[in-house]
Amino acid sequence: MGSILSEDRSEIVFFDVETTVPTRKGQGFAILEFGAILVCPKKLTELRNYCTLVRPTDLSLISPLSERCNGITAEAVSSAPTFAQIADTVYDLLHGRIWAGHNIRRFDCVRIRDAFAEINKTAPEPKGTIDSLVLLTQKFGRRAGNMKMATLATYFGLGCQTHRSLDDVRMNLEVLKYCATVLFLESSLPDIFTENWVSPNSNTMTRSRSNEKSPSDAGSFSMNKDPATETKEENHPALSLTMSDAEGAVPNIAHPNLVQRDAFDLAALGAEITRESIQTDVAMDEKVQESPNMSSSSLESHATSSSIVILEPDEISIPSIDASLVPFFRGSNRIELLHNGFPFQLRCTGLKVRFGISTKFVDQAGLPRLNFVVDPSSSLCKVLDACDNVAHKLSLDSGSISDWRPVVIRKDGFFNYPTVRLHIPTALFGDISIHATEIYKKESSGANRRLIFSKFDAAELGSLFVPGTFVDAIFTLDPYDYQQNAGIKLVAKKLFIH
Repeated sequence: MGSILSEDRSEIVFFDVETTVPTRKGQGFAILEFGAILVCPKKLTELRNYCTLVRPTDLSLISPLSERCNGITAEAVSSAPTFAQIADTVYDLLHGRIWAGHNIRRFDCVRIRDAFAEINKTAPEPKGTIDSLVLLTQKFGRRAGNMKMATLATYFGLGCQTHRSLDDVRMNLEVLKYCATVLFLESSLPDIFTENWVSPNSNTMTRSRSNEKSPSDAGSFSMNKDPATETKEENHPALSLTMSDAEGAVPNIAHPNLVQRDAFDLAALGAEITRESIQTDVAMDEKVQESPNMSSSSLESHATSSSIVILEPDEISIPSIDASLVPFFRGSNRIELLHNGFPFQLRCTGLKVRFGISTKFVDQAGLPRLNFVVDPSSSLCKVLDACDNVAHKLSLDSGSISDWRPVVIRKDGFFNYPTVRLHIPTALFGDISIHATEIYKKESSGANRRLIFSKFDAAELGSLFVPGTFVDAIFTLDPYDYQQNAGIKLVAKKLFIH
C-alpha cells in the first residue's frame, strides 16, 4: 500500500458506504459507493484515499427513493465494479486497522460484513472502532442542535453534507477536529468557558467552504500532498480520539449540553435513563435526513440508510402496515410498527391543541409525564387505527393479557370528535432532567427557531401549548406493555409551534 504507511497498520481508516433504500419487506441494502481515507493518528493528516461507485447485482434496487437520498442513479453505477471486484481492496484497507465513522457501528460496519457474506468471503475485522456519533454525543453534546453530521458541519461552517462517501468521511474528520479543539480549550479554562454553549437557534450562518468532489467512477488510490503544505484549517489540534474496542457497548443517549469535568474521560459516563424516559436512539436520528430549518408543510418524505422513513398520513398504505417483535431489554421483546417492512415516523401539520400540557402523572423518577392533546385529521385516525389493530393482534398472539388502550381517544357522546395524545419525553441524567423533544417556533419569516430550555420547567412548556395553538409534529409510534396496560404511545421527536 505504499512505504508511508506503517507496518503495524496503526492508521485510522475513516470509511462510509452509500446504499440503496429497501422499499419492500425482506429486501436488503445494496452498497452503491464505498469511500475511505487513511489518517495518521498522531497528526490527523490524510495519507491515502480510496473511493468507488459499486454496481449492485440488481440495478432495479436503485429506486427513486434511493436516488433522493444520495443522488446515485442506476446509470451512474452501470459501468462501476461489483463489490466482489473491489472486495480485496476493501479488505486490505480495513482489516486490522482502527475503524472510524459516523454511526458506523449500527450501519456501515453491518453493511460491510453483509456484503462480504454475500460473496462468501471473510469480512475484515478492526483492531478498534471509533464511532463519532457515540463519541460526540458523549463528549460534545447537542449544542449544535442534534448529532447529525450535516448539523455539526453547519455549526462549524464546514459547508453542506453531500451524502457521498469520500466527501462525508473528510467532513467527519474535520468535524472531529473542530469538536476536539473546542473541548480542549474548554478543559483548559473550565471556570471561564461556559458549560452550556449551544446554538442560539437553528439558523446558523455558514461559511463557504467547498467540498472536494468524490470520484464518480471506478475507485482509485491517490497519495496526498506533503502534510507540511496543508493549510492551517486542515490541521486543528486535538488532544486525542477516544477509542472503544470492537465489542464495546454503545450508549444511546447523553445529556445534550452537559460537559464532563474531564472532557476526555469516558469512564465518568454512567447515567441511566428511567423506564419511562424516552429511549432516544441518536444513531437512527443521524440517518433521518431532516433539517430543522425546513418548512414542515413542504417537507418531502425521506428514507435513509437506516431505513427509517418520515411519512405523512396520506402517504401511508394501510395494507402495508405491519408489526413485528424485536429484541428489547435483557432478553425481552417489544413490538415495532412497520410500513412496507421497515420502521417509520409520522409527520402531521396543522394539529390543533385541544388540551394543553398535562403534568397530572409522574414517572418512577418523580418527573411529570408531559403530554398534550390534539385534534387528529381523519387520515391520521385511519393510520393510527390500523396501527392499533396490527399491534394489538400481535400483542395478543404473543400472550399478553394487558388491557389495550386505543391510541385514538373516542369518548362516549363525542365519537365524531376524536383526539390523540402527544408525549414530550423527559430524560434523567443524575440530578439533571431535560426535554428530549426538539421544539421550534415558526417565525413570521417562515424560518423555524430552535427553543433552548436552560432547565426543566413544565410551566414554561405549558405556556407554549395552550388550547387553540396549531403545531406541526414529527413523532414515533411506540407500542408499550407495562403494568397490565398496553397500547401505542405517540412520542414527539420534533414540534413546530405556529
